[in-house]
Amino acid sequence: MHLNSLLTDSGRIFAPSWITACLDFNSRIYNSLSTLWILVITLDFMDYFTDFNMTLEKLFGSNSTEKKMETVSQALEELLVAAQRQDCLTVGVYESAKLMNVDPDSVVLCVLATDEEDEGDIALQIHFTLLQAFCCDNGINILRVAGMGCLAELLEEDSTGDKNGNEPRDLHCILVTNPQVQPLQSLALDNISSFCEESRCSNQWVPCLEMHDR
Repeated sequence: MHLNSLLTDSGRIFAPSWITACLDFNSRIYNSLSTLWILVITLDFMDYFTDFNMTLEKLFGSNSTEKKMETVSQALEELLVAAQRQDCLTVGVYESAKLMNVDPDSVVLCVLATDEEDEGDIALQIHFTLLQAFCCDNGINILRVAGMGCLAELLEEDSTGDKNGNEPRDLHCILVTNPQVQPLQSLALDNISSFCEESRCSNQWVPCLEMHDR
């Protein structure tokens, strides 16, 4: 077909239907490729920013959690020292069980402490399970603490006993009481109570802390 046959009387080019179809097909392919390319770039950016946000969450979220745990650990140290000075500590698994059975309303915090070697003590774990259940039923804040040596140092507990020949106290369970006559006025207690409440809201009924050497 000659070029002249593509001209109409008005002088405009009249393309046969197969040329129009080819141009239309090429146009569709170009638009599809453009759309696909834009989609690929968009997904790449989404993956990049998702990874970036996850990295930020890991960095800042981890730092925030570590700082919170450190703050709570310091608050616990302050609270235990202050409570011991005011004679508001009950130390020992059996002593704690007796007090909670007689006057649970006076208990504001139960601390259960262990070391690695205590994990295999079945009897101790049974006592802990019962104490934890009692605390949950009676609305008593409870903490699991790792670091018996740090607790002993904090409370100035001699591993060989006192000067009167008494055996060292059992630091596996410590209760902090708040008598009505002279109640504890402690910001540390408020911080720990808030931490326990936040943990319960996250379905962590027995939050854990790690004591560090002073």
